[in-house]
Amino acid sequence: MGDQLLKHMKKLLLVIALGFIGISATQAQTKYLGGFGIRGGANLFNFGGSDVEENDYTNRVGFHAGIYTMMFATDRFAIEPGIYYSVKGTQNNDAVDSRAIFNYVDVPVLFRLYPSEGFNIFAGPQISFLASSKYEGDFFGSTISFEGDNAKETDLGLVFGVGYNLPKGFNVQGSYDYGMTPIFKNSDADVFNRGFKISLGYTF
Repeated sequence: MGDQLLKHMKKLLLVIALGFIGISATQAQTKYLGGFGIRGGANLFNFGGSDVEENDYTNRVGFHAGIYTMMFATDRFAIEPGIYYSVKGTQNNDAVDSRAIFNYVDVPVLFRLYPSEGFNIFAGPQISFLASSKYEGDFFGSTISFEGDNAKETDLGLVFGVGYNLPKGFNVQGSYDYGMTPIFKNSDADVFNRGFKISLGYTF
């Protein structure tokens, strides 16, 4: 467990370092830095893909929280890298209410377009690093849980959505994560992380 955590930390530090290099390079071409911010909210995730259509999976509620920075190339276009802790997974409507819980560190790079003041649409790539995974079920009033080791350590996907900037630095947005990497390793199963996020942010 310690070696796995160390591996994830090394990957995260590498991504952060590359992110700062990218930010420094991009700043030379940006009009101004829009500021740093914090953002968090609710997740509504499920398994997606052709191999889950016949199963009785349903959306599972989780959360996400993290930080971001905004860099404006023009008054209408901004680039927004961020780092978030995000709880994903799914739930099954079976006799024991079984569920899969996957905890990731998400690193998205969003491209925001502002058609009008405040309102924006956005999309961009995201790489996610698996922090931990477990499976749970309820038996006679007690929750039974065990650690999982069959999920891939990285997940690639796309993020897209809409947002609105509120007064005094606050913002709200709704987005969809479209996982493109099959979740499970050593498996041909067509199963992906897919889900909605509703977020509240604050830009300093």
